[in-house]
Formats: sequence, structure tokens, C-alpha cells
Amino acid sequence: MKLSFNRFGVLPLIFGTMIIHGCALPTPTFRTFDKPVVFNAERKKLSLEYMKARHGIVQDSATIVPKMIVLHWTAIPSLEASFDVMNPAVLPGARSGIAGASSLNVAAQFLVDRDGTIFRQLPETAFARHVIGLNHCAIGVENVGSGKMPLTKKQLEANEDLIRYLKKKYDIQYVIGHHEYKTFIGHELWKETDPNYLTSKSDPGDEFMRKIRERIKDLGIRGAGGK
Repeated sequence: MKLSFNRFGVLPLIFGTMIIHGCALPTPTFRTFDKPVVFNAERKKLSLEYMKARHGIVQDSATIVPKMIVLHWTAIPSLEASFDVMNPAVLPGARSGIAGASSLNVAAQFLVDRDGTIFRQLPETAFARHVIGLNHCAIGVENVGSGKMPLTKKQLEANEDLIRYLKKKYDIQYVIGHHEYKTFIGHELWKETDPNYLTSKSDPGDEFMRKIRERIKDLGIRGAGGK
């Protein structure tokens, strides 16, 4: 079988198996496609600057070692509109509340549509700005929805599928909701140089996280506060 790589040099997800260094790994059973956000020289530069300024990490590549998965909702009603917000390298002017910390735009490695279709926006180990203090070790999963447009059963199933897939590939120790990120303040994984740089989040909510944790309890993955 001929394998084709995308413009990041990353092998797209293939139904059934994924070939990594000669080893077959299970892939999500939901439809999964590459839909990359811009990751040009400017985004790389801003990512490296963010890692140094916000996390105190100096390195040559804008990459992470995944230890955590953070689940989000987009608070935007459609897939394309959600993608368009995350696609540019530079943070839009409307995001003044977080612009002071960096002009790097927010993004997440994965975006899940209402029907459970999974889109990979960045390589899984690429750095993305999506959660204060934990970007350096966290894979982000954005779900199209909001408090007024609750996440669907298909999204719940797709998130479970994605977590199981990522757990097989990486040393994932924690799965948390975005609204739970402050419980990691003081944890060994917490790296935020400004103790006053905190925002209030409600996504994806306690009910969604309760359902996810029930579905993945066999994996032994810890949750909020490292528990």
C-alpha cells in the first residue's frame, strides 16, 4: 500500500490501522480526516516564544510530550466557523482578554463535529495554545458546541474513541475538561510563569466529563487535580 504524507510530513489516519515506525496501531473508528490549521514560520516562532515566556521552556521545536488530554467545546455553532477561528497563526483582535499573554492564536490538535467526525488540525505532538499552564504537555480536543448547544452522544463516543487511540500511542496520564484546568495549579505539570494569568472556563461541563470518565474508567487515567 502506498502511503501519502501531508504538508506537515505527517501520515494521515487510515481506517483500521496506522503504521508508525513499522508498528500497527489502532485508529479511531469514527471518520477521521486531516484538516490542518496554518502552521507556518510565524506560528512556529510565536509558539516557541509562548513556550519560553509562559511555560519557561526553551527548545528548538514547537513540540510537546503528551501527558494529558484536555476536552473543550468551541462555543461556536459550526465546524467551519470553529476551524476559521483557529486557522490563522495570529490571535484575532477580538480576543483582547488573552492577547496580553501572547499574540499566538488558539488552536487544538483535534476538532470533533456534531456527528462525531474527527478532524486533526495539527500533528498530535505539535504545540497548541488551548489551556493555560498545561499546553506543553496537553493534546487538545475541541468539540463543536456550547452550553446552549450541548455536545452530542456521537461526540461523546468520538471523544472516547480518540482518548483510547491516543492512550495507546502516548503516556497519557490525565484526561480533564477545560473548566478543570485550575485544579492543576501547583501540580508538577503546571507551568505558567504569571500566577495572575487565569481565565474562567465552563467547557465542556461536569456532565460531559462524568460520562467520559465512566466510559474510560478501564484505562486507569486520572482526572481533575491529578486524582
